[in-house]
Amino acid sequence: MGKPTGFLEVDRKTSAKRDISERINDYQEIELINSSEETEKQASRCMDCGTPFCHSGCPLGNIIPEFNDAVYEQNWKYAYEILSSTNNFPEFTGRICPAPCESACVLGINKPPVTIELIEKSIIEKAYSEGWVVPFVPVKRTGKKIAVVGSGPAGLAAAAQLNKVGHSVTVFERADRIGGLLRYGIPDFKLDKSVVDRRVAVMEKEGIEFKTNVNIGVNFKVSKLTSEYDAILIATGSTTPRLISTKGSDATGIYPAMEFLSQQNKRNANIGLEVNHKGEVYTNKNILATAKHVVVIGGGDTGSDCVGTSNRHKAASITQIEVMPKPPVDRAENTPWPNWPNMLRTSTSHEEGANRLWSISLQEFITNDKNELIALKIGDITYDMSNGKMEQKVENIREIPCDLALIAAGFLHTDHGNLFEELTEAGISADERGNIVANGNYQSAQEKIFVAGDARRGQSLVVWAISEGREAARNIDQFLMGKTSLEGKSVSSFDIFK
Repeated sequence: MGKPTGFLEVDRKTSAKRDISERINDYQEIELINSSEETEKQASRCMDCGTPFCHSGCPLGNIIPEFNDAVYEQNWKYAYEILSSTNNFPEFTGRICPAPCESACVLGINKPPVTIELIEKSIIEKAYSEGWVVPFVPVKRTGKKIAVVGSGPAGLAAAAQLNKVGHSVTVFERADRIGGLLRYGIPDFKLDKSVVDRRVAVMEKEGIEFKTNVNIGVNFKVSKLTSEYDAILIATGSTTPRLISTKGSDATGIYPAMEFLSQQNKRNANIGLEVNHKGEVYTNKNILATAKHVVVIGGGDTGSDCVGTSNRHKAASITQIEVMPKPPVDRAENTPWPNWPNMLRTSTSHEEGANRLWSISLQEFITNDKNELIALKIGDITYDMSNGKMEQKVENIREIPCDLALIAAGFLHTDHGNLFEELTEAGISADERGNIVANGNYQSAQEKIFVAGDARRGQSLVVWAISEGREAARNIDQFLMGKTSLEGKSVSSFDIFK
């Protein structure tokens, strides 16, 4: 433990942010990099607990107290070695992870938790600036060929791990650029795409081959993959949006959030809008919020991203509606430490301006005679206990102006297109939620085909996707070689007592 009294002497301080008046006029990253000195102070707050519950909060099992201590001791290179031993992409998780590790931090019982995410980001950026992030080229190749379908965080993590032990890895991506959700799902103001490009460049130097504009099941058959490769990993994510079927839902002006977000990322990169983030021809080429009354339907991270992007488009107004009740400002009693807390979260996008409404029932999309969206009919959800049982009612029904509705209600399952159909024809089934079935070893009913990430577990976090990719890689290596030296998820003291 670096400083026994650090948590008593140093207050929690998160990353500095660019001023709102400046940042809403561009798409550059909002959060700034802290100085090494400030990060070292934050690291000193870690208590190096005997039972580090932060381990249980992190899907990757990151060895958090150890890298915190190394940062406090100004041994940054050692901190990077510890961090990168369990996390292939700290530059991604350090920017866009909701930090469940911080919710499980022991210090968080009665004080603000350690700024673990900030420290993680600081470590990896220091590593890049100092030249410590170098390609790991295997000394010897195994002769085994592996195809990874999907270049999101799960696919990239699996590719990195499999390449590390000497397998030849090819990553297939149906879009025009590598990154999946990281490329076309996360706004640039949260994750600049140069960060993705920087990592992909390292992976290419390591010997990993990337092929874009290859839509498996369309212009490259699954049967060809199975004949040419020793193992295949399906890591296609959860990309089917949950839409809203109510009166007027076929109106012009209603779009899935991901189409709106991916278009802006393409504009920022000067990429044409003819093809969407799925690699499909997209006819509605210009979804803009400029001078429009925008309503974002859904209160999660994707909805927040729509708010931030609409602010940058200079929308006339932005309203975000959520069916669930407004969460409490502080941690709710039904989600005590170390659980992920039910509490109100205000993102940087919300800080920039939006009207947020909770307990809202969407009654109707209102249109004009051209079937163009002009308003939403909504009502407040209330509960009546007068009959001895809880009955939901909708009151105060009213109209709010809206000529652009962005549906950010989550995702149902992986894409059920040509790839999915070919997999089912090969005997691979889907579960009741529509995700691809795989056993505890991430192996499908076809022994050469493995599944990882959101395609297997459903919509989840980037940190879970990386964990899934790493675990799938370990099982693929075991399948091909009969043994594996790849690291599994670290087991924390807390896990032992589960």
